[in-house]
Amino acid sequence: MEKHRKPLSTKKPPVASNNHTIIEYWMANGIMPGIQPVIKSIDKLITDSIPNLQYAIKWSKAYYGSEKLGWFIELAAYHVSANIVFLSGASFNPKPPLGNDEQSRYIKVNTIEELNNEEILDYIEQAGRTNGWK
Repeated sequence: MEKHRKPLSTKKPPVASNNHTIIEYWMANGIMPGIQPVIKSIDKLITDSIPNLQYAIKWSKAYYGSEKLGWFIELAAYHVSANIVFLSGASFNPKPPLGNDEQSRYIKVNTIEELNNEEILDYIEQAGRTNGWK
């Protein structure tokens, strides 16, 4: 018998905060020092691009969203890279290149220089206009 995957919506979404200090604490204490500059640059790109954000940390990942749209970006830090997950990225035009989920798509970032890509900014801006995980 085939086992069906539970949809993301069966998990409880993170608890929202309007205070960015929870993200700052995670960046300073919850991730490897070598990837911190990349994570800080991604965070700045997100916070500079989308107004009125809400923040959360859950499952050792940062979440960005809004009261109206829900959670639309998940930021995961690994030893040498970061994944910027667009929770409704499958609806973007063009779609982020990685992932095969019907809803979420992501990009992998290894260096700060990779963030100078207009396509990444476009994905972030699209995320700020797209309904996310509620």
